[in-house]
Amino acid sequence: MKAAFAAPGRARVLDYVAAVTVKADGQNLPLGGVALPNRRLVLRWLRRQALRLADGHGRDPVEAAAWHGARDVLPVTFHGADAPEALRAWAGDHGSQEHAMSALASGLPALLTVVDPFVGLRVTLGAWPVDLCGWATAAAPANHPYPPRTEGA
Repeated sequence: MKAAFAAPGRARVLDYVAAVTVKADGQNLPLGGVALPNRRLVLRWLRRQALRLADGHGRDPVEAAAWHGARDVLPVTFHGADAPEALRAWAGDHGSQEHAMSALASGLPALLTVVDPFVGLRVTLGAWPVDLCGWATAAAPANHPYPPRTEGA
């Protein structure tokens, strides 16, 4: 069974979810997420978000938020170039993308965490298959607050 969400006039089947979170000062905060019908789309969305976050480095947060689309994650202020460069590298590396695609095809999550060492900021991009309960598989990371886990459901 797949999760179906009814849009006006038709039903959509959503097989994968993706989310971006930030951990700062011991708190995990969701920056945004989507549910999409296949793993290629979910990884395309994650690559776009990785590049958006990286490209926002060095900009005023208000300026970076100005080009925030309806499905895009909120911007993050990085204090060093390490995390933005790691996001760009992941988004452009075909081997990393194939590894993520294989993980999703196997029913496992695909995760990337980058760290801003200057302030201990951790940004995690994740995708995982939807399970029979409608949201996250048992393999979805427990500390990923978006979308909510459905333990024991």
